[in-house]
Amino acid sequence: MSRAEAVEAFRAAHKKALKTYREDAEHGRWPYPQVLDDILEGKSIAGRIELGVMNVPSERIVGTVSAGRRSVFARDFMPLAEQNTEFGAKWITLCDAHLSDEGIRDPIRCYEYFGDFYVQEGNKRLSVLRYFDAPTVPASVLRVVPAFTDDPETRLYYEFLAFYHVSHTYAFRFTKPGSYQKLVAALGFEPDEVWTEEQRRRVLSAFTLFSDAAKRVKFPEGVGLSDAFLAWVSVYTLDDLNALSPETLLASLNASVTDADADVTVATEAEPSGKGLLSRIYDVMFLPTHLKAAFIHEYPPEESNWVRGHEQGRLAAQEALSDRVETRAYTVDAEHTADALFSEAVKDGAQVIFATTPSLIDACRRAAAAYPNVKILNCSVAMPYPGVRTYYSRIYETKFLAGAIAGACSHSDLLGYVASAPIFGVPASINAFSLGARLVNPRAVVKLRWSCTEPDPFSSLIKDGVDVISNHEWFAPEAAQPPYGLIRVQSDGTQESLAATFWNWGAFYEKLLSDILLGHWEDESANRSAAAINYWWGMQSGVIGVNPSEKLPEGVKALAETLKGAIMEGRLDPFRRVMSDQEGIVRNDGNRWLSPSEILHMDWLSDTVEGRIPGFSEILPFAQNSVRLLGVYRDDIPPVKDGPIL
Repeated sequence: MSRAEAVEAFRAAHKKALKTYREDAEHGRWPYPQVLDDILEGKSIAGRIELGVMNVPSERIVGTVSAGRRSVFARDFMPLAEQNTEFGAKWITLCDAHLSDEGIRDPIRCYEYFGDFYVQEGNKRLSVLRYFDAPTVPASVLRVVPAFTDDPETRLYYEFLAFYHVSHTYAFRFTKPGSYQKLVAALGFEPDEVWTEEQRRRVLSAFTLFSDAAKRVKFPEGVGLSDAFLAWVSVYTLDDLNALSPETLLASLNASVTDADADVTVATEAEPSGKGLLSRIYDVMFLPTHLKAAFIHEYPPEESNWVRGHEQGRLAAQEALSDRVETRAYTVDAEHTADALFSEAVKDGAQVIFATTPSLIDACRRAAAAYPNVKILNCSVAMPYPGVRTYYSRIYETKFLAGAIAGACSHSDLLGYVASAPIFGVPASINAFSLGARLVNPRAVVKLRWSCTEPDPFSSLIKDGVDVISNHEWFAPEAAQPPYGLIRVQSDGTQESLAATFWNWGAFYEKLLSDILLGHWEDESANRSAAAINYWWGMQSGVIGVNPSEKLPEGVKALAETLKGAIMEGRLDPFRRVMSDQEGIVRNDGNRWLSPSEILHMDWLSDTVEGRIPGFSEILPFAQNSVRLLGVYRDDIPPVKDGPIL
């Protein structure tokens, strides 16, 4: 390159600098690079660490160490100085060297503070490299470490320092606490495992490929490139960047970016069936008259009561809709992964796929990106993924009725409750049970035990002297036998069933498949396009209910029926009453209705409950996966690697 061409490059850079300067001045922005000395004034510093020479992300270099000659640069380090100055001549000489065989070889000298870099020496070298869009700049770096405080920015920076200790890269920048640890786990590293040079190169190469592909994706406000990469790599492997087709990769990127900042809309009741004339005309023209629905089970029905309930629900829905719906079940086994079963179901013509356990959510997300025309659902709650709808039920309504029955039938005023795990909706069920008991017996006290922390909580409660125990729900509408449901323990130790709260998945599947045939799925998509949709239906839908025992006194049966009718008609809300938690904080003064989100995300217990929500370290291994996925404190659980994806 001739010197004349270097002069033209300076003129173009100078023109760019003037434009940036004018735009900043017009919008009230500081038009020069930031000055670290000004930023550090009055700040407490914990220390300074020499990091040596590294490649610094060019976009992270935001200023200079001292005020010095900052006025010769615009904010983007393009030259404001004129060509006929000493500065202009040196810039042109450096530019000529950069584009010759000689090149710019000497690293700049800069300071790093809170992840940003400030030039001490070499600002003209940086300016030339910036003009030619160099993604990184070789630099000798001195890190300035701020004193630790509880300030969110400082805490996040200290999380980055721990991440840098193992990764030695500045490529990732997060704004949400815990993201660095989640990235380490998602990539298959142990928390303190130091990356090898080969591993670091592979991760950074993948991040570059991801960045190039993400240029075609519009990010929601507040979602950065690193946020999107974390969301993507939590579901896919780095090899998928090359293995996926361009169309599928783009779909997966769009889905992960949306998932990174999605809200969850809770749909508390089934859609109404009525439609206007125009909608009915549209339906006749475009809606399917027949559906193929696939059900993917993680376990064989004969090995899991939970799956058996869903399988019975599938068969019931198929029988009820036999003229319009065809269903088929697929089960994960040693020869068939969940991903393979989704592909097989789609090849078999499935238009709707239900995955019946929460742990299949990642497979659901991959399928939603790969098959955008297939409706994908997962049986779980509060999953912020717009491409996958989730479904569960408001079991707390039935627990409120069970609590009223228990309070009326107890001889000791001492009740027991066996909870499954501290996942979304479970604290609400515990509280509803205790409030139902107090409704009919102001002296009632509920002792709480967890099946996820001890092998036999039921026997533990009996030893504590309780005479009525709420045990786990039954997974089908037919009458359950102990140990399921509400059980009274007689003085001689015999057990008697009082009532059973149950799930009726057939009612859910029948109603939802009918709604799809009626076009309600598309209506919801149009009305809630930016949100993940969670079906959280109650007793009115028939998905859950209470079967009273034939031996239950008639007066108690009548009470339960009255309360049930009031709940189903919307006249009674278990939580619209004066409530305080175990810390004495008033959660409701009795004058307002709690929102579905407040109920679903309850992470506190009523002062009528003796017991507490167990910490994650107390959870037995068999339940830890569920708590990671759906736990009321899932965002605070330290991430673990799922297996190496490098």
